[in-house]
Amino acid sequence: MHRHGAHLLDATSARFALWAPDARSVSVILEQQPAIALLPDEDGWYTGIGPARPGSNYHFLVDGKLQVADPASRYQPEGVHGPSQVVDIASYAWQHSWQGRPWHEAVIQELHVGVLGGYEGVASHLPRLAATGITAIELMPVGQFPGDRNWGYDGVLPFAAQHSYGSPQQLCSLIDQAHGHGLMVMLDVVYNHFGPDGNFLHQYASPFFREDRQTPWGAAIDFRRPQVREYFIQNALMWLCDYRFDGLRLDAVHAIDQPDFLIELAQRVRAAVEPGRQVWLVLENEHNQAFLLEQGFDAQWNDDGHNALHVLLTGETEGYYEDYRDKPIDKLARCLGEGFVFQGDINRNGQPRGEPSGHLSPSAFVLFLQNHDQIGNRALGERLTRLCPPAALRAATGLLLLSPMIPLLFMADDDGSRAPFLFFTDFHDELADAVREGRRGEFAHFAAFADPEQRQRIPDPNARSTFDTSRPDGHDVLAGWHGLYQQLLAVRRTQLVPRLPGTRALGAEVLGDKALSASWRLGDGSTLRIDLNLAAQAQPLPQPAAGMRLFDSSNNAHPDTHLSPYSCVVTLLPAGQEAP
Repeated sequence: MHRHGAHLLDATSARFALWAPDARSVSVILEQQPAIALLPDEDGWYTGIGPARPGSNYHFLVDGKLQVADPASRYQPEGVHGPSQVVDIASYAWQHSWQGRPWHEAVIQELHVGVLGGYEGVASHLPRLAATGITAIELMPVGQFPGDRNWGYDGVLPFAAQHSYGSPQQLCSLIDQAHGHGLMVMLDVVYNHFGPDGNFLHQYASPFFREDRQTPWGAAIDFRRPQVREYFIQNALMWLCDYRFDGLRLDAVHAIDQPDFLIELAQRVRAAVEPGRQVWLVLENEHNQAFLLEQGFDAQWNDDGHNALHVLLTGETEGYYEDYRDKPIDKLARCLGEGFVFQGDINRNGQPRGEPSGHLSPSAFVLFLQNHDQIGNRALGERLTRLCPPAALRAATGLLLLSPMIPLLFMADDDGSRAPFLFFTDFHDELADAVREGRRGEFAHFAAFADPEQRQRIPDPNARSTFDTSRPDGHDVLAGWHGLYQQLLAVRRTQLVPRLPGTRALGAEVLGDKALSASWRLGDGSTLRIDLNLAAQAQPLPQPAAGMRLFDSSNNAHPDTHLSPYSCVVTLLPAGQEAP
């Protein structure tokens, strides 16, 4: 199988390969060079060798008339409609020898490179993140997208690191510096669709897609084809092996209708990584396919846990929160005891969702109070710091950071940021109009935006001000919040992380409409118990927790008999002492 794209053979030449099964001819156009005809090969490939060095710009010319960027371009210095550039990532001089960290040590902060000022801007935050107790950062997608501003899920050239964030060498430097601070670096990758502007695959490689399967973004990608599989597997290997990312989070794999592709990708990654190196693979998957978490993937984002917590904290039940309207505390208890809430249960659309997950380790689930989706997909981008009482959020944060599940934070959560994170793009003309009106139309069925005049309050995604407003500024924050995160993550690091391997859930008991008690048997035989009350009233506690008190969000005066309003009490019981 050919390698997609342009690859240097030596200091003065490169091999070019384009899969273009619909084309009759393909040439590569290099700067100040005559066009070089690529030779047709089997199964729709066109390949050839041309004079090139690092920094050489080129286009592909299809059938003598369609000039396109390389779909496997490593860099687009002028954006998606400009030339591709030959890149020599292997020339970067790495400063840190790094083998990674085991998965059970993961405390992940998701962040957006653009709003933090590009790769160099992110690098300036690394010392503080490491000092807080975060062990990994996860970058929202950096594959080349149209314009300068985007969440990253409208990418059209997934091999090219976004030019407005910095150069490929600067991305390497960011990862290298993170390793120097003991931080893993994960990348969110999008293998389920391409964005709407700058993707020309339909015109010369229509078999890349299958028109008989539609997704929210159009025709589904055809993962039955080996050339298509290889395209995305080569992409994953590039990020992990060339750039030395430490892990990938695969976006919305429920839109990939060939789960065997995911298994193949995981197998190829595990085979390519040198012995002893830690690499993390994480899924976002609405289908709750537990079997994938036994097939090379470390974990899945647990939307069920987030959604139940969000309903308990805010009382909101519109949209996808409707599935958690009834007895949300029971659903949170199931999440803490068994992983997924939906394990084949019928959802609001009358469809069964999920597979049994109680046999999986708690570390197979990434728990979060918010992420880019749950903040940015709100009409006004509000964080929980504006949606619920601070004391309730403090209690939920105790659960997040001290449960055996893997905690995920969103950018500036550890500061208690109250700044919004909005949906932003950098489209133009008719596409910009369609995205703006489509965005506002999405909220027409929400009570707060039923009036068309109210929908005009929703920020225009393409306005520069929408992007600028999404920058966390460090000033509009909850007092003491950073210290809370430092305290809880120090407890996690010293008291829990050494005990996490081999942990299993013992179950969770519902104590009231918004209160529960959950327990886990840790790997050394000790027991972790978390008593949580998200109600504004005290909750009787049937059985006291006798052991080492790791955290009490309320400084409860009567910890043996009641849980205070908005409280989280975390206790560690020694081996041999059963949780009541």
